[in-house]
Amino acid sequence: MIGRGHAERLVPLIAELAGGGRADTIFVGCGPGSFAGVRIGVAAARALALGWQVPVRGFSTLALVAAAAAADIADADGALVVMEGGHGQWFVQPFAADLSPRADVQSLLPEAAIALDDALVVGNRAEAFVARRGHGTALAMLPDARAFARLPAGAIFADPSPIYGRAPDAKPMAQPA
Repeated sequence: MIGRGHAERLVPLIAELAGGGRADTIFVGCGPGSFAGVRIGVAAARALALGWQVPVRGFSTLALVAAAAAADIADADGALVVMEGGHGQWFVQPFAADLSPRADVQSLLPEAAIALDDALVVGNRAEAFVARRGHGTALAMLPDARAFARLPAGAIFADPSPIYGRAPDAKPMAQPA
């Protein structure tokens, strides 16, 4: 956990890896998550892929959280991943026992999110979700790259770009009359 300063630390951290971090394929988490963090990660992955002339592939952060809880999700026949989303909202996405998404990611206020009925809730807002809803099992966790190997093939996609989970706050500039 770095906190602030991801942009400044990302490339030096990669350079500290064996072989300068060079890989035959680059896989990048595309969010949802911090707006700037997601953009920085995707941009860095694309730049390294271009420089190293290797392919770059993306995956959803929520799918990675689900993969980290794969055994629990299989036992529960599915789960809801709930992560902090900013602006008082939570990113939510239900996953089946085989880790395939059952619906698209949504960014919901907690009052709307708790209407979702999965018994198992996974993620960094799982405990708050279950407490607010009043029932279910919470499995608190953050995204963990060690779970990448458990991602189903369908969770990996070409041409990675940020997954924001909600509409932008900025409004287009009005056109002059």
